[in-house]
This record gives sequence, C-alpha cells and structure tokens, in this order.
Amino acid sequence: MLAYFDCFSGISGDMTLGALVDLGVPIQWLTEELHKIPLSGFELSATEVSVHGISAKRVRVDVPKESGSRNYRQIHAMILNSPLSERVRQRSSAIFDRLAAAEAVIHDCPKDSVHFHEVGGVDAIVDIVGTALCLEFLDIETIAASKIPLGNGFVKSRHGILPVPVPATLAILKDIPVYGTEIPFELVTPTGAAILAALSTSFGKMKDMAIQKVGYGAGTYQLESAPNLLRVIIGQGSMGPDELHAPFETDTVWVIETGIDDMNPEVLGYTVERLFAKGALDVCLCPVYMKKNRPGTMLQVLCHGDRRDEIVGCILTETTSLGVRYYESRRQKLKRQKVLVETSFGQVLVKKIEDLSGGERIVPEFEVCKKIALARQIPIQRVYETIIKETAGARTHVSLAPAERVAPDGPLEGS
Repeated sequence: MLAYFDCFSGISGDMTLGALVDLGVPIQWLTEELHKIPLSGFELSATEVSVHGISAKRVRVDVPKESGSRNYRQIHAMILNSPLSERVRQRSSAIFDRLAAAEAVIHDCPKDSVHFHEVGGVDAIVDIVGTALCLEFLDIETIAASKIPLGNGFVKSRHGILPVPVPATLAILKDIPVYGTEIPFELVTPTGAAILAALSTSFGKMKDMAIQKVGYGAGTYQLESAPNLLRVIIGQGSMGPDELHAPFETDTVWVIETGIDDMNPEVLGYTVERLFAKGALDVCLCPVYMKKNRPGTMLQVLCHGDRRDEIVGCILTETTSLGVRYYESRRQKLKRQKVLVETSFGQVLVKKIEDLSGGERIVPEFEVCKKIALARQIPIQRVYETIIKETAGARTHVSLAPAERVAPDGPLEGS
C-alpha cells in the first residue's frame, strides 16, 4: 500500500495521527498498543470536526502530569526494548533519530545526551510511535509527500522566543523541498518534519496510483486562508523506480541556464570557478548557435534551492548575460559515499559507488590524484590506475571518512 502526504497546510504529529485515524485506525487499538512501550500517564481521544466544510479527525493527547524531559538514549532504549514489531520500532527510532541529530547540531552536544523538552514529552512519543503503529495497521509500505509549506512569525518555547520555522524544523528539512507562505503560524513542527524526513521516499507531485481512501487530520489553529488539515491519500500503484529501488537515490535540484554570444570565452573559465565557489553542484559549457546564427555558449548550472539566488547573481555579475531561466529538476543517482582506502600512497580519499547489480566500484577523486602526482612527480594516470588496482575487492579496508576530512578544498592523501 502507498501513502501520499498532501501537506497543503503543513504537518504536525497530531495532524498525522488524526489523518491516519480517519483512514480507519481504531483509537482504542492504538491506545492499547502504545501502553506496550510501556508508556503511561496519557489519554488519547479522537473527535470528528469540520474544517472549512471538510470532515476530519482531531486527535488529542492529554497528559495530566508531565513526566519531564527525556534524552535520546532513554527514548531510543524505551522503543527498542518494547514488544512492538520490528518495523514499528525501526520507524519510530528513525523519526526520533532525525530529531536528536537536529537538536545536537543546534545545541552543540552529543546526540545521545540531547534532552527533548517539547518534543520529548509523552505527547510527542505518542505522536511518533503512534504514527508508526498506524502505518503498520494500514499496511503502508511506501510513503511520499508533497513539498512542504512553511509559516512565519515567532513561537514561544522553553528556550525563549524562536522564529518560525524553528531551528530544529529547518535542520530536519535540509535537502527537502519547501516553500514559504504568508501564514503567521508554525505550519510544520519538528515532529511533523521528522516524520516525513525519516519515512518519505520522495517529495513533489503525487505519483500514479489508484486511490482507495483519503484521511484528513485537523491541526490546532484555525486558519482563514486555508483549511488547517493534513490530507493522507492511500492506494495501490508504483512510486517509480527512482523511489523504490535501493541502488538509487533521488533529490531535487535547480537548473539555471543562459545563452551567451558576446563575451570573451577566457572569462567563462573564471566564471565557472566562481560558480563552484558559490555552491554550484555542476557547471556545463555547451556550444550552441543563437539568433542570427551566431556561435555562442550555453551556460548551465545545477544547484540546491538555497544557493539559487546567489548563483543567479553570480551569472549576471560575471557574464554579459541580461537574464537567466531556471527550473526544478528531479535527479536519480547511484548511491555513493566518500571513504578512505589504504594504498601504497597512504590513506586516499575516493568515492565508493553501489551499482545496479549490488556491486561496488571505487572512483578516485581528481584533486587527490593530482596532489599525489605532483608530490611524487609521476603521471596522474598511473595514480588513478594504482588506486583502482589496489582497492579492487578490498571492501574490508574501506572505512568511512570523517565528515570534516572530506572537504573538496582539503583532500586527503598519505605522506
């Protein structure tokens, strides 16, 4: 079964539970399952409401006496030691892991010792584990979601007044397509963001599917501009090979391009360097024929959404272009990661790529090979061949490279 989260008014933990209960999950069954964690001191209720004329479920978690904050280690152990099914434990842990990773970065502390306040109370544990339980009850295998709308303004927290979206929400939504709105409310909570970041395989338009049922979960706020609802659509179909096949990864990037026919081509080389410095993922220079049959160059840049405006500014500043066009594009990629391997040159930074057959291949980094070739006064091709030959099949010698040691301007190689 497939589930598409249509987040036209954002998402929160209680909205998620409301939509899933509206799809047919019995509230009594959900309460009994949650008590298996074990988790006590809460009451779960669901009421039917009408929001802008749409019938929806509003789920409330009443906690008469707050049990205080919990850290990630305690919550993780509580979930893993519960008698719930393996898939429920995995999904719940994945969601809390997203929350902990974001809070650890924001508060500059180890993930295991992160103390959750608002998101660490009984209500949030109910929201997260309850969501995993509902997905299992409905036999949801694959989840996709729309782009995520963000509100604005400020919200009170135990740390003080925070801007909306709050820092944790923004950290969790990294690399996930979002868009801003003029709605002065917190449309996306950290819990809601973590649910989608941990469980959704894709973000964007709904894929082809045969719709079987639609559920609506009501939020707390009453919005004038739109119904404050989360819509979850379930059915049968295919989400496409980009989301379902393990060897593939997908993301969304921006393509920015412009045609240039009145510029010194020497300057284009400098422009390419400036674009990479501004955060471009890739830059292409393609020969084209423009108006009046003039030979020119098509400059095309790939970047993430948060770098788009800076990339556009760089193009309009460094070239003679009077304007650019841009559009979003989905990418389908083989899984890859930067790793360190032991070679006769010492530890060398390479890319490990998983191919469609489940095998792996090693691709040396150009800057690393260049540095070794210059230092040892040997042909760079020999460096490539040596690294590939010495690492062929040597999976046990590959270790994950620490994040701080894989920066493109500081490639590693042995002494």
